[in-house]
Amino acid sequence: MRRNALTLGVLIAIAVVVGQALLIPLFAAPAANVAPRDLPIAVAGPPGLAAQLGRDHPGAFEVTAVPDAATADTKIKSRDVYGAILVTAAGPDVHVASAASPVVAQLLTQAAAGLGAQVPVRDVVPVDADDPRGAGFGAGFLPLAITSLLAGVLIFFAVPRRGARLAALAAFGVLGGLAGAGVLVGWLGILPGGYLAVAGVLALFAVAVAGTMTGLAALLGRGGLALGALVMFLVGNALSGIAAAPELLPQPWGALGQWLPIGAGGTLLRSVAYFDGNGAGFAGAVLVAYAIGGLLLVGLGRSGITRPEAAPVGTAPELVPAG
Repeated sequence: MRRNALTLGVLIAIAVVVGQALLIPLFAAPAANVAPRDLPIAVAGPPGLAAQLGRDHPGAFEVTAVPDAATADTKIKSRDVYGAILVTAAGPDVHVASAASPVVAQLLTQAAAGLGAQVPVRDVVPVDADDPRGAGFGAGFLPLAITSLLAGVLIFFAVPRRGARLAALAAFGVLGGLAGAGVLVGWLGILPGGYLAVAGVLALFAVAVAGTMTGLAALLGRGGLALGALVMFLVGNALSGIAAAPELLPQPWGALGQWLPIGAGGTLLRSVAYFDGNGAGFAGAVLVAYAIGGLLLVGLGRSGITRPEAAPVGTAPELVPAG
């Protein structure tokens, strides 16, 4: 018995070390290799400007030619591009949207510096004044993912019946969205107005994560919880691009992150909070798919087990499925 316990302990230690060895590069490698990769930008100026950017920064930008600054700003506000480099008779000019990504705004400013000294920079869609570096956006989003994951786990274990689980998930989504928006918009003030719109995004995100966790557990048991935590939280958080931008992560991992709830949730929240919903289509569809899929799994998966019914003395009690 003692030898079996020792063997089990060693196997657990090995498994944890292997997991650690995999998790470190999962988080560290994307962060250490942040660089623009086919980053969408607009360019207005001489015909050779796009070619010059390609030579100076090979593979960094996906350039869209525009006739003037007004067109460039429209594309920025529509989230078609992250920014624009403009060269006119008066000299070079850079338009950025720090609300889309403060890191990208800084990279575009540095790229334009090669065109000449003292290049003016115009922030077309700035971050909220109470979050000047945009760090609060990413830091405030992670707790929402943690609490949503935890809610999914607790609902699976504490609520045995399918109908009650669905009701609990709906209640969590509504209350979590209202509370989260109250903190981010009202209390901390790190997102501009649109309280109800922000609350709607956070409610959808909460149901997508919690519903998927509960649904996987209902279908696969404890293994479903482990799968959900691994894919949606550990992998999803590392590849979300919330702190920078998906196009700054090594590909195809940056694109893959947008198919997972945290990446899609961050993109959707930026679009709704800062860009009047522009660029929200794909991210919104991803979250809706997770939310509906999770709720369907809850309905199709197994329910919990109620307490055993009273049985005659000397006979085994019969477990009665709930729901």
